[in-house]
Amino acid sequence: WGRYAGGPAFLARLTAGGDPAASLLAAPSTDPVTDWPRLLADAAAAALAGRRGAVLVVPDGRDVARVEEALTQRLGKGHHVRLTADQGPQARYTAYLKVLRGHVRVVVGTRAAAFAPVHDLGLVAWWDDGDDLHDEPRSPYPTVREVARLRAGLEGAALLSAGFTRTTAVAQWAAEGLVVPLEAERPLLRKVVARVRVAGEGSDLARDPAAARAHLPSVAWQVAREALTRGPVLVQVPRRGYLPSLSCQDCRRPARCGVCAGPLGLRGPGQPPTCRWCGAVETRFECSHCGSPRLRSSVVGARRTAEELGRAFPGVPLSTSGSGAVVDRVDARPRLVISTPGAEPVAEDGYAACLLLDAWALLDRPSLDAAEETLRRWMGAVGLTRGAADGGVAVLAGTPTHTTVPALEALVRWDPAWFSERELAERVELGLPPAARVATLTGARAALRSAVSEMRLGPSVRVLGPLPLDAETERMVLSAPLADGPALAAEVAAMRARRSARKETQPVTARLDPRDPAR
Repeated sequence: WGRYAGGPAFLARLTAGGDPAASLLAAPSTDPVTDWPRLLADAAAAALAGRRGAVLVVPDGRDVARVEEALTQRLGKGHHVRLTADQGPQARYTAYLKVLRGHVRVVVGTRAAAFAPVHDLGLVAWWDDGDDLHDEPRSPYPTVREVARLRAGLEGAALLSAGFTRTTAVAQWAAEGLVVPLEAERPLLRKVVARVRVAGEGSDLARDPAAARAHLPSVAWQVAREALTRGPVLVQVPRRGYLPSLSCQDCRRPARCGVCAGPLGLRGPGQPPTCRWCGAVETRFECSHCGSPRLRSSVVGARRTAEELGRAFPGVPLSTSGSGAVVDRVDARPRLVISTPGAEPVAEDGYAACLLLDAWALLDRPSLDAAEETLRRWMGAVGLTRGAADGGVAVLAGTPTHTTVPALEALVRWDPAWFSERELAERVELGLPPAARVATLTGARAALRSAVSEMRLGPSVRVLGPLPLDAETERMVLSAPLADGPALAAEVAAMRARRSARKETQPVTARLDPRDPAR
């Protein structure tokens, strides 16, 4: 904590029984003593020193294991419990009873752990606010961020949001003075963050004009070859599968299924094109635009990337980590690790290099938080890489060249605070969340229109839609300024109560402040 301006003061107030609130931008570290799990463990130890308890929430079971290890090293055995879905009913309930009876005051777990009945709660902390695993997919759709804020306010506990990046929601808290930003100094970051190279910029452009558009540019090969003499190399690929997206070789239009017009892809080498929507096999493809029968890959998946790297580096061990099988850790021996975003294993002593491929595939998603999520994914991978002082290098490939990309600039400079402030300013100007209160209503057309027509909406509320989701379901978006947010929430609750009392047969699903109103 001494590496962060205001860090020791935060711990001191926590130990003294205070209720500080902070947003910590963690500096990458390959040393367990200074890595982010130890930061959370130190914060929990400070709460215990003040004779209070702590709740630590992380996205998934792999993160729980890392924090548990740090807690054991910091507090010793028997001073904490875990609450995760994979424990099984008996182990989970036993841990719950220990917390309920006050036998243990520190809880670490996934999103449901935010509700743990810790006695004399002194700290509520969570890691990586931008991870959608913190959002409960079942009604009433609580998020860890809001549960933590409410619990801290009701119980007089300290609040800590930590991560490599800062979401716009937490950035808004910082702008309103609800949390204090805690950040490392620039000289330290220049040492502990890997040096980021962008393929297709500077001298790389003269040597390889196609580097910016290539899936695996020459600079990435060179960096990987050199780094493999020093340790493992991480390769982050945005898409799983083999060739998940195909296009016409001649006109470059997306290849579409002849049955349902869905996207075509290849599931493996030597297999025919298959529709990703209906599963139909396309035996005789013909482009609907130009009539060409030729196909090309427009997106390369993790399996195909592993195949290409295996041929390029014969004899080098190769591991893959993704939705099918997630690898938790790898040792420090040279190897190639191909991973989809969020499934990156932790390497002993950190990765010697990191390759971030097909940057456009993450940036080009039709989502409100596409840029924010992209930066979070990139920094999560670079955060597992050795710092520049230890020779760590990251290569970003496939970036757009026709425009400036704020997420790219933030990664190169390792300045997530600047990015979150910029993103928040744009959303304030456009009246988008979190600068506005948003409610989404989803249901059949008739039920949706009936529900909205009986709501007493103020003049400041914007009604957007209806937007068709499928043949039978539509969605409407209601947006109001933050000052009118409570009134909008109350009206949505009243609408749901009226429909429930009438026992309406066609349901209307309401959700407040979704991560992305379009999803």
